[in-house]
Amino acid sequence: MTAGSVALEGVTKRYGSETVVADVSVTIAPGEFFTLLGPSGSGKTTTLSMLAGFVVPDEGRVMLSGQDMTRVPPRGRGLGMVFQNYAIFPHLNVAENVAFPLTVKRAPKAEIARRVADAMAMVKLEGFEGRYARQLSGGQQQRVALARAIVAHPPVVLMDEPLGALDKNLRYHMQVEIKEISRRLGMTVIYVTHDQEEALTMSDRIAIMNRGRIAQMGPPREVYEKPDSSFVAAFLGEANLLKARRDGNAVAGPGGTRIDAGAGALGASDGLLFVRPEKVSIAAGGADGAPNTLPGQVRHASFLGNIVRYQVEVAEGATVLCDTANGAGAALHAPGDPVRLSWRAEDSRLLAA
Repeated sequence: MTAGSVALEGVTKRYGSETVVADVSVTIAPGEFFTLLGPSGSGKTTTLSMLAGFVVPDEGRVMLSGQDMTRVPPRGRGLGMVFQNYAIFPHLNVAENVAFPLTVKRAPKAEIARRVADAMAMVKLEGFEGRYARQLSGGQQQRVALARAIVAHPPVVLMDEPLGALDKNLRYHMQVEIKEISRRLGMTVIYVTHDQEEALTMSDRIAIMNRGRIAQMGPPREVYEKPDSSFVAAFLGEANLLKARRDGNAVAGPGGTRIDAGAGALGASDGLLFVRPEKVSIAAGGADGAPNTLPGQVRHASFLGNIVRYQVEVAEGATVLCDTANGAGAALHAPGDPVRLSWRAEDSRLLAA
């Protein structure tokens, strides 16, 4: 295999009677930005720890660049790592922190100086070489940790919730910078987060984990728009999940409304109709009998800046969320207004309940 390739082959980890990671298999291509996404307790950090060598799997193999590293300690794996708490050494200045991986390898001083300067420039910290951790902001400490992880040009970098302590604006800027640096260096990044927006912004592929298993894996747009389960649909952003039932060869939604779902719709029995709020159109008026059209009444209208989110009550007491762009001349609907909701068949799916 090419340098930078990663493979987990049926890895399983148990603590006592509890299985925290169960038979996870995944292959990650060199240069890919791959994200493990999931709620707390889903097994994503344990999976990353097995890749890093901090945890030894009870079953399965960890392969790095085609070599079995399952029982090789962390220092022998040649990985870069960025942690949530940054792990900056307080007794070393910024330049010494960044140089640490090269110092441990006893690299020549001239090479250390050159690589440290390159890494500092890449994370935009020129002029901070002599400062200590206590003199840096959270964002600057995060940049130091990133520079230290990439200074030795490792083929694979592991990142465990590295942006969790940053404010929203700084977090977004760091997302863009990390993605750009990974592309420029051609390194493989395996990233752990519970932040759905972060995963969608940065990843080439996402593995969504639940109860120690991969619930679904694929490119961001695919897993967002075509979830395989109600768990994935609800976890990865806002989702409308409405009860749907079979009526002969047809599918009926709330109030008996005829439902047409797009290609790849799942399930042959009663289940749930999935459609994202931004895919739902809203207009004044009542029912018109068309498929995928629900009459309802606005219960709440929330101004969220770039969008207006409507909560609309439809038949059988069901509630549908609808997001509309806050554009010039956009019609606004007030609580109590009768409205008509509709969506395209290809923007919806039938999922198992």
